Amino acid sequence: MAGIRDRTPLWVQTRCGLEPRTLAALTVVLLVAAGLAGGYFWMGRPEPVHAPELVRAAPATVAPAGRAGPEVREEAGPLPAVAPAPSAPPASSGAKVVVDVGGKVLRPGVLTLPAGARVADALRAAGGVRSGADLTGINRARVLSDGEQVLVDVPGVQVGGPGPGGGAGGAGGGGAPGTPVSLNTATVEQLDTLPGVGPVLAQHIIDHRTEHGGFRSVSELREVSGIGKRRFADLEPLVRP
Repeated sequence: MAGIRDRTPLWVQTRCGLEPRTLAALTVVLLVAAGLAGGYFWMGRPEPVHAPELVRAAPATVAPAGRAGPEVREEAGPLPAVAPAPSAPPASSGAKVVVDVGGKVLRPGVLTLPAGARVADALRAAGGVRSGADLTGINRARVLSDGEQVLVDVPGVQVGGPGPGGGAGGAGGGGAPGTPVSLNTATVEQLDTLPGVGPVLAQHIIDHRTEHGGFRSVSELREVSGIGKRRFADLEPLVRP
């Protein structure tokens, strides 16, 4: 204690009265101050600073349609698959027309042709026209209708225009007076002029002709529904195959 007293400055000895207790308290204060100062300098020492981690790029975003502003975004997903356009349904190709080709052709008879066929196609399907046949009044470019007749250069038959049951060279009326009506070429109108034959029976005759490929003899007329023995006797001298 005497040593500490000797080393204490004079103004401290004078101020504190050099009391031992006072010197001890002063020593404790100095030590505490020295400790605080050391702690302050320790806390203020430089520290190593680590570089910030690399921030990865955010995925690309697309704002939804109809919504504005950068704050509303949605992740772009895969584009929806586009369904192939339905193909158009194929056009029906099974329609047919049945026509009766007669007169001066190589193979007269009832023919079945595709729908949309023309008179020229019917003449070609019948083997073509005979040499020297008169084609005046026949419109070979006309489209055929189902159940009509195409007559080529038939004597005693007036040339008529197309119509139900009529043909490119179809007959108008009942033909020349006294000329038998052909069962293989007559129209409904022609058969309707025969005694006892109305439109219904005339259609039955044409249906039978179409179904059996024509009449080979007048006697086959008895096979038509609605023609009995008496009616056949009246019609026999007025018709021909």
